[in-house]
Amino acid sequence: MTKSNRRLPIVERDTWLQPVETLVEARHDRYLQKLRETTGGGSLVDYANGYRYFGWQWDETLDGWWLREWLPGAHDVYVFGDFNNWQRTEIRMQKDASGVWSAFFPAAMYRDRLTHGSLYKLHVHGDNGWLDRIPAYATRVVQDDATKNFTAQFWAPEPFDWQGDAFDASKLGSLLIYEAHVGMAQEKEGVGSYAEFTKKVLPIIKRDGYNAVQLMAIAEHPYYGSFGYHVSSFFAPTSRCGTPEELKELIRRAHELGLAVIMDLVHAHYVKNLNEGINELDGTDHLYSRAGEAGYQPYWDSKLFDYGKREVQHFLLSNVKYWLDEFHFDGFRFDGVTSMIYHHHGYTEFDSRDKFFDAGVNEDAITYLTLANRLVHEFRPDAVTIAEDVSGMPGMCIPIDDGGIGFDYRLGMAIPDFWIKLLKDVPDEEWNIWEMWSVMTGRLPEVKTVAYAESHDQALVGDKTIAFRLMDKEMYFHMDRASESLIIDRGMALHKMIRLMTIATGGQAYLNFMGNEFGHPEWIDFPREGNGWSYAHARRQWSLAKNGFLRYSWLGDFDRAMLRVIKKYKVLADGYPWNLLMDEQNKTIVFSHGKLLFVFNWHPTASIPDYELPVQGPGKYVPILSTDEKRFGGQERQAMDAEHFSFDVAGGDGKRYPRIRIYNTSRTATVYLCKR
Repeated sequence: MTKSNRRLPIVERDTWLQPVETLVEARHDRYLQKLRETTGGGSLVDYANGYRYFGWQWDETLDGWWLREWLPGAHDVYVFGDFNNWQRTEIRMQKDASGVWSAFFPAAMYRDRLTHGSLYKLHVHGDNGWLDRIPAYATRVVQDDATKNFTAQFWAPEPFDWQGDAFDASKLGSLLIYEAHVGMAQEKEGVGSYAEFTKKVLPIIKRDGYNAVQLMAIAEHPYYGSFGYHVSSFFAPTSRCGTPEELKELIRRAHELGLAVIMDLVHAHYVKNLNEGINELDGTDHLYSRAGEAGYQPYWDSKLFDYGKREVQHFLLSNVKYWLDEFHFDGFRFDGVTSMIYHHHGYTEFDSRDKFFDAGVNEDAITYLTLANRLVHEFRPDAVTIAEDVSGMPGMCIPIDDGGIGFDYRLGMAIPDFWIKLLKDVPDEEWNIWEMWSVMTGRLPEVKTVAYAESHDQALVGDKTIAFRLMDKEMYFHMDRASESLIIDRGMALHKMIRLMTIATGGQAYLNFMGNEFGHPEWIDFPREGNGWSYAHARRQWSLAKNGFLRYSWLGDFDRAMLRVIKKYKVLADGYPWNLLMDEQNKTIVFSHGKLLFVFNWHPTASIPDYELPVQGPGKYVPILSTDEKRFGGQERQAMDAEHFSFDVAGGDGKRYPRIRIYNTSRTATVYLCKR
């Protein structure tokens, strides 16, 4: 790990970075220095073991339980619970030189009192007074139905049986990710459970053809409507959905079905609540945050981590390893990376190279993310990491040893933004196919991208899903198969085309939010005062996709057929699509992936018989998938059993090039297979 005179590969391969080479090197050197300081030449995997020291830990030698918590600014700390009749100042914890408070509970004295499921809290005397608090390392937190208060729970069940669980996510090939929220995954009005998700939803994900499920809102959060993004207890799976063991069973069952499970990990901020969270846990405002305004995220009304602080870094790295180790998650989607890596949280125009390396950059956060990626891939080489970064920070998805930050993928966030803008602001006949192509393929070759047309962000109240943007209130009246509606016809056609275009051109992986594949008609609106605390819009109506009288099932059928083609012909692994034709007049894009030929006619009305187009090679071209097929609710204006034989046409250079003729129907995307 000594510094070499050799240029970092990230700079060597990217001439755009050479003017800031010294800054890229400085970033990498900061990581190397922090790694040396952190591990002392040892293992990062061994370092990230906070969850095995803090919280409740069994001591075999002393025959009892230790409870430890890092609270350096506290004046006094007590632990109390149902095991001592909630007497706040009976059991005092002792402080060591590093600010760790501890108490020992001999089994001989507490065996019948401190039992699995016991409730407890800390009583902390700090600069902010005497407060009852939940420990940062609590692994189980429950909410009282009557008072709505959260309390930590002593959780010591029989060890979960992971025997036989040897899932290897690296063998899946290209990732097809089904983004899901366990609580709102059920059709009933209420909060769904891990057990219900395991039984009802995992089979749907498997049947539909996805190979990974990305779980949102796993870490405990006091406000359900935060979608899990205002975390209070980082080591506790939300108890709204069941027990930790039921979450483990969900993951084990997913693995049995061949599904990877990716956790939506929130290390960008934490909830500011004192009653439930870690804010001011020791009485100071700079325990896990920097002091004052520097520790506040004004856009999210939450608290920021101090990534440069050794103990905070240890807390977060231990949290990363904890979910991989204890729950067998197969990786993480790191939420809010843009907010993490800039002091301005991304609220600027990234219009110059310097902005990725100037004073606006949070260097400590970048170092932390690099360490986190190293930890993930050392501990679980097959695990996957995905960055939610809209800024395009150079090196985000470049290997660490090459000078990068080490993520496997980034989210292609420009893609859903493009579709929203197009559908909101541009009439169909004015769609710019050149801009479409540029947005879909605008990524660096080394940066693996998760393409998606929409995620949970677009499904929330205040925004609209693609289906709802296209069809709006018509969905409530004309989605039955017997009904006639030009709005619904247009919406159905474009919904399929947008998804096929995104997966075929947008990246090396693909993501869909649950229910969007069949055009779920309603937004997500969690229970709140403004809607009478209703769960009516915090659920997924799976029955719509099963109803043979409605059109939703056609959209779901198309999604499954699309994924089968994408997987069978390894489209996502093929790299960039090969552009063959851009016909602006007829709004037609033609491109190829290996043996597959894709023809997209975005024109609202122009259907052209005997349309001549270039192909990737000589042969017979047969349609294998079309958005216009009757089985997907289309008109099937072209014969799906047709055969299109190539013929040569002389080019301007005197060479001959293969072409075919097709019936190029409006608002249709068709995939052809070349048989030579």
